[in-house]
Amino acid sequence: MSSSTSTSSDNSVKVALGLGALGVVFGDIGTSPLYTIRECLATLPPAEHAVAVLGVLSLIAWSLIMVVSVKYTLFVLRADNRGEGGIFALLALGQLDRGVRHSINAGTVIVLIGAAMLCGEAVITPAVTVLSAVEGIKLVWPGAEHLVVPLSCGVLAALFAFQFRGTKFIGAIFGPVMLVWFVVLGAFGLWRIIETPIVLQALNPMLGLNLLLTHPREVSILLGAVVLAFTGVEALYADMGHFGRRAIVTAWYAVVLPGLVLNYFGQGAYFLSGRSSPDNPFLAIAPAGPLRYGLLALSVVAAIIASQALISGAYSLVRQAIQLGYFPRLTVRHTNPDQRGQIYLPLVNTALALGSIATVFGFKSSSALAAAYGIAVTGTMIVTTIALFFVMQRAWRWPTWRSASICGLFLCIDVVFFGANLHKFADGGWLPVAIAGGILAIMATWKMGKSEIFRRIYANEITEDELRNIASSKHLARVRGTGVFMAGNPTGTPLVLLHHVKANKVLHETVVLLSIITQELPYVADGERLEVREIGEGVWRAVAYYGYMESPDVTRLIGNIRERGVPLKPAEATYYFNREMIITGGDARMWEWQKQFYGFLSRNARQARDYYHLPPMQIIEVGLPIQL
Repeated sequence: MSSSTSTSSDNSVKVALGLGALGVVFGDIGTSPLYTIRECLATLPPAEHAVAVLGVLSLIAWSLIMVVSVKYTLFVLRADNRGEGGIFALLALGQLDRGVRHSINAGTVIVLIGAAMLCGEAVITPAVTVLSAVEGIKLVWPGAEHLVVPLSCGVLAALFAFQFRGTKFIGAIFGPVMLVWFVVLGAFGLWRIIETPIVLQALNPMLGLNLLLTHPREVSILLGAVVLAFTGVEALYADMGHFGRRAIVTAWYAVVLPGLVLNYFGQGAYFLSGRSSPDNPFLAIAPAGPLRYGLLALSVVAAIIASQALISGAYSLVRQAIQLGYFPRLTVRHTNPDQRGQIYLPLVNTALALGSIATVFGFKSSSALAAAYGIAVTGTMIVTTIALFFVMQRAWRWPTWRSASICGLFLCIDVVFFGANLHKFADGGWLPVAIAGGILAIMATWKMGKSEIFRRIYANEITEDELRNIASSKHLARVRGTGVFMAGNPTGTPLVLLHHVKANKVLHETVVLLSIITQELPYVADGERLEVREIGEGVWRAVAYYGYMESPDVTRLIGNIRERGVPLKPAEATYYFNREMIITGGDARMWEWQKQFYGFLSRNARQARDYYHLPPMQIIEVGLPIQL
């Protein structure tokens, strides 16, 4: 292949990745112009709008620069775990769970709070973006206010109904549509800036600072509205594994940032001209008629794409939590054989759909819902900054003064914005906090319950030497076939095997002790996937390693184990599992409500045979009563 052909191919790949990043990564932050200027100006007296708009634009522009361009593109995106990002990548790189792999410490709790906040954001984002877009019909079709809520719910229902088809089904048009979106944003904005160039004075950061100093009573509310300009910034890091840092950074500087800034300044310019509608300055910059109708239609499509980004992110987040032992087993379906990161979780999809539609019914307008938006975003930003400090210290080996100075600056910005959003709590900010609290309770309870069970089951291990003696006993009959005993611990003897031997006095000719271990890596190379060794007397131990972005497939593993020399026939193998039977009232280090809650989660978790992709006719589950 010639160098020119290779270069052309590389360029095509880069363009494809850049377009994909536009469609998935920047959907949420890209639709912020729908409501940000409106909400910022709504915090100030109407008589001051014409004067204050320059200060508002200054705050928005410099917030985008400091939060997105500096913090995320220059620092956070460098914290990749073998190419993958996200809150759990920070957990691994920062070694925040160091020494407590099977328990929870303060560092783990911080990361879980961030993950829970992202789940809360995933419920609110589809609702606020779709509502903001659909509300545009009030400007082009006066008297249609009563249609906003049902139309928004219809759009959301359709969006979630097609999730089972996977992002590949609808993803092909996402990138090009968002490219058109940002070009249109920039074009309308540039048009209005040329008409009123005085708006460019807002590039002076002192105008934003002066606005805050001259409106001390409105500072908190104003900054709480400015946050809306960079909601969805966490998607840059969470989706890094799909597109790579270079594609995301290039798309941000080449397309997204110019389009956003031009549009914000265009709305401000039109406001300075005295012609803008305070109810919808975004649509007002487009001339009445076909262009405005077209912008409305395009904004609805962009809102749907923005919602998709957070929905897909929620799937990935929950799957990672399941793999790392922080969430009960759920059904995970892979929707694209070529992209293992594209998945669909039916239960998560249903929960997000019901939550988003209920949110639209409850708040009824994007202005009311904006009050609930911000606490989750800024809370997650604080968690990211704290975790980034430990990454700088433990993974990058930076000196403390350097890590502390950089993260200290970011933390000051994050805390200011978080504090500015606290006033929203009573007006709707409780919603993402409540959602995050529920998700955090699930993750913490599941991890603590599993840790207690692990400690009890493996407290008195039967060693491999003792197991070999048991297998060679003359009092134990050996029967034809293979018994695969699932073991949570790659050492000792699984309790299910001991129960089987005690109850039946028999053991298969070939015994495989199989452990599935999740590494704090996104993916494990096939060459490092499996370890197999012989214990003796027909007993073998197999340890399979998976990354937190992967789903285990035991059926395929059994074939690989056979290739390693273990004498077994997959079709004749019998798989043995422990089935937990939780009893409360014990001395476990958990609150009583947590014990009961863990029992509920355990009973309703996806059955192991389905999660591990095993044939149901080859499974035997042994009841294991455990008192917590």
